[in-house]
Formats: sequence, structure tokens, C-alpha cells
Amino acid sequence: MRTYSCTCGNRLFFENNRCLNCGLELAFCPQCRRLSPIRLDPDGLYRCCHDDCQAQVVKCDNYRRHQVCNRAVLWSGAASRQHLCDCCCYNEMIPDLSVPGNRGRWYRLEAAKRRLIYGLDLLGLPRDAADGPPRLTFQFLADTEDPRRPGAAQQAVTGHCQGRITINIREADDDERERLRVQFGEAHRTLIGHFRHEIGHYYWERLVRGRVEGEFKAAFGDHEQPGYGEALERYYQFGAPADWAERCLSAYAAMHPWEDFAETFGAYLDMVCLLDSARNQGLPGSGATQPSLDTMLLDYHQIGIAMNEMNRSVGLVDLVPEVFVAPIVSKLRFVHQLVCKASPLP
Repeated sequence: MRTYSCTCGNRLFFENNRCLNCGLELAFCPQCRRLSPIRLDPDGLYRCCHDDCQAQVVKCDNYRRHQVCNRAVLWSGAASRQHLCDCCCYNEMIPDLSVPGNRGRWYRLEAAKRRLIYGLDLLGLPRDAADGPPRLTFQFLADTEDPRRPGAAQQAVTGHCQGRITINIREADDDERERLRVQFGEAHRTLIGHFRHEIGHYYWERLVRGRVEGEFKAAFGDHEQPGYGEALERYYQFGAPADWAERCLSAYAAMHPWEDFAETFGAYLDMVCLLDSARNQGLPGSGATQPSLDTMLLDYHQIGIAMNEMNRSVGLVDLVPEVFVAPIVSKLRFVHQLVCKASPLP
């Protein structure tokens, strides 16, 4: 993750919306691709303050109206249309803002989604409908009362279906998410982790289905035998095999090849983004576009050891809990090759 510089010289971070030194408002400028100070012109438009850009922009509507975003949209002269940034434009359903606390939950969801999009752009992965189906959308839902059973909750299930990623907004509550993490015996349970897992399902549909399913089966197993429904039922009845850690990143990954791929894809994004952050913070790291997976794995291992010890020194969980045994490395190699093939980046 990059940091940025204000025109006053102050360091800016990805979620900032105001420079704490000079007080200027900030927005991610879609033209120069930087978090930039913006000034309001007399005509009511904003202008990127970087001398080498000076783009005329408007705030994303979710920034202007709800303060859950910090991105801008290039001004096109269409004053009557809705202005949503390249992250918010994928929203199909947002939380009910009449419910106390939901605006804060939505803010945290959008912050995690912007980091997801940053990682996808870093890799050059396609995410626009014009690049091929399925169309990517997000919906953020809450549990509701089950109309068939008064007083009982009907759960909004976090998941993916034909390009639509659903996130249950309770995942934006730290105490609830930690309770679930402990209940399910997970090393991590984070908002960005949910996004990276579910986007793995999206890219399976986009990059694997009907294209490299034979290679996928060789790496992850046959996704057709057993079917997903049968595998899910068996997992919740009997749990994961005792030896799951010998070939999968998590017990849940052992449930079905689709979940194995999504967990592996999410771990790959974790690695890419951590290495990018390390490089941008001046730490050793190969960066996201390193062509050698082996070098990336070595750097990730070395940084992981150091960061785990730092976390342990203050009583936090390990930053990098995964152990990449040989079968998992083979799956990561499949994902890496898939990403390199899909990306126009050198």
C-alpha cells in the first residue's frame, strides 16, 4: 500500500480525507492516481492541487453526501448524473442508513473494498463488465426477521453468486467478528479477508470456468465430484479431514475445491499487498509485480517471521499465520500463473 505526499510536504495515508498539516481536503484523483489535496474553484468544481495534474473533479457522491468514501470523479460536464467513483460504482445495495450504527459499518466496508480494488489494480486484473462477464457488484446486507418464523432471524449470508458479492454488515463490528473468529477457530477474520476470499470466487468464474478447468482440477481437485451442496452438507456435519493442514490453507478450504481456490486466491492477495506495503515503506520486499513466485514466497516468509515476532511482542495474533507446504505452493503457483495471464502488466 502506497503512501502519498500533500503539496505541503506532509505524508498522506490511503484512508485520509484531510491533511492534518495544512488542512486541505483530500481525494483520490482518478487522473494522476494519487491521494491529492483538492481546492474548491469558484465554479463549484474541485481541482487536484498537484501542479502536474490540475484535473477538474467532483467528489464521489458517497464522499460528498455520506463521508464513507474519499475518492473523486473526473468532471465530464454531466451535472445531472450520479457521480460514483471507481470503487463505489460497483455497489448494488448499501446498508439501511436509518439504522443507528450502519453508517459507521458502511464506512468500514467501503474502506476495506477500496483496499481490495487497490490490490486488483496493482495486479492489473480485469474488473469492468466490458472486459467480460460476469459483472462485478457488491451488496451489504443485515440479518432480518424471518417472515416464516416471527422473532427468528433470517441471516444474510456472506458469499458470491454470478458476480454479486454479498457481505453481512455484522462483519464490520469488531466484537462480533472476533466472536465468530474464535467460534470457528480461525487465525484471522477481517473485513479485507472476506473481500479477498469472495473476489476469488468471482475470478474463478471469470478466469477459470470454461477456460482452464482441467488445470484447475489437477491443482485443486474435481469441483464437480462431489457437488458443492453435497460437500457443504458433509463439511457442516463432519467437519474438515484431520489432515487438512497438509494440503489446504484452512479447514474451510478442505470443504470443496471452489473454497480451496478462494482461500488460496485470498492468501495470494494478502501476500501481494503485504509485499507492496513493505516495498513502499522501505522494507525488504519484492513488490506486487515480481514475476517470480519463488522470490515472492521467500520475501513473504522473511517479512512474516519478523512481523509475527513484533505482533507477539505486544500480544497480538500472528500477522502471517499460514504455513505454505508444498501442495499449497502448487496451488499458489496456479493462481500466480492465472493472474499473470489475465493481467496486461509487464
